[in-house]
Amino acid sequence: METTIIAMPLLIALIALALAFDFLNGLHDAANSIATVVSTRLLKPVHAVLFAAFFNFAAYWIFGLKVAETIGKGIIDADIVNPQVIFGALVGAMFWNVVTWWKGIPSSSSHALVGGLIGAGVMRAGLDGIVWSGVLKTASAIVLSPTIGMILSILLVVLTSWIFLRATAKRAEGVFKKLHLVSSAAYSLGHGANDAQKTMGIITVLLYSQGMLDGEFAVPEWVVLSCYVAIALGTLSGGWKIIETMGTRITKLSHQQGFCASSGGSVMLFAATAFGIPVSTTHTITGCVVGVGAARRASAVRWGVAGRVVIAWLITIPASAAVGALFYWLTTIWG
Repeated sequence: METTIIAMPLLIALIALALAFDFLNGLHDAANSIATVVSTRLLKPVHAVLFAAFFNFAAYWIFGLKVAETIGKGIIDADIVNPQVIFGALVGAMFWNVVTWWKGIPSSSSHALVGGLIGAGVMRAGLDGIVWSGVLKTASAIVLSPTIGMILSILLVVLTSWIFLRATAKRAEGVFKKLHLVSSAAYSLGHGANDAQKTMGIITVLLYSQGMLDGEFAVPEWVVLSCYVAIALGTLSGGWKIIETMGTRITKLSHQQGFCASSGGSVMLFAATAFGIPVSTTHTITGCVVGVGAARRASAVRWGVAGRVVIAWLITIPASAAVGALFYWLTTIWG
């Protein structure tokens, strides 16, 4: 397809828009990594967001960039990408993030971005522009990440309950407080690694479409750094409405359950990042929170709240795809 070369000010504006999405991602998903430590009163909310933001940024020194490659060239064909596609994708994702943040619904920023890309990509090149292997891999994670996270968390509850069977309540509580803090840090690392890389992929494929990468898809160092800074700053802004849903409305958590939920989620995020799967950190931790609640007893989970969260998951990709397609179409009219 014909490549659209744009002026440098417009390119800078699109990169700024992508970093704004990354900031919004951190704001929207801050609750994922700190909901358990806030709801159990292990950390005050202000301290918790500082804690999460630090470990979001620390992911810069630990993880590779496979998720960025998946988003950049594994959802839609990199050769059909132009500035209008990027604009439509980002606006579609940001629109859905704002709506769900406003309503306090823990939806997925990841799948909102994937939906925006699909909608704008289809408007640009039809279904032939979709990389189905990447879409199916991402879509399968909608089911697998919360399910596996839930199973892991249940097993961890059973295992830790057995290990501390003879311990006094006071000793067990003290140990689980420390372990909970460590597991929350690990989850924040996984969140920073997986989620920040999605914006890296968007910016990199934009640069690729403008011929600024010497013909090869490779994430520049300045893109990596700026995305980690943006998501960390977004996390510092917090997401208090979603924290309430995640930390208290689905089920009430003890330190043991908080540790098991964060640990199960961390394992899932580390594995997904290693395999380049843009998994939803929101879906993952929600499954884990439901799992630790159900391990205690099924009635401990507010299934009505959990059900509304699942509905939001299912409509995220179609809704953001529709908005992404709409804004791509509008750019063709205005252009």
